[in-house]
Amino acid sequence: MSEAPASAPQVEFIAPIAGLPQQTRFHLLALDEDGTLFSLRAVDEPGLRLVVVAPGHFFPGYAPEIDDETVAALDVRDAGEAAVLCVVNIGDDPATATVNLLAPVVINHRTMQATQTVLTGTDLPLRAPLRPAA
Repeated sequence: MSEAPASAPQVEFIAPIAGLPQQTRFHLLALDEDGTLFSLRAVDEPGLRLVVVAPGHFFPGYAPEIDDETVAALDVRDAGEAAVLCVVNIGDDPATATVNLLAPVVINHRTMQATQTVLTGTDLPLRAPLRPAA
């Protein structure tokens, strides 16, 4: 695999993503033209990447409430600075891919800092089927 282009924004996670304790720096790359599908490719290990989606296209009612601690840790000053992406588990067959709605990735566009946060007080699934909204 080739490395991310120099123009790809670099995102710095303030805490490692679950399951990737050694990786905190990722290049964010759009995988489509409409801003729905993205790749987070590890800066220090370019062969390691996560596929993430903008959830609104697939889950129009998805509106996670980000806790005050996460907002403060990312220095989010207004809601327009924050982007929410959800990690996709493609598995063996893309037709059965799922999305983690319980632990979204929140990125502050101004600082390019991010974190994966676990939502509390919700019954959102860890593995929601990935299907375009009707």
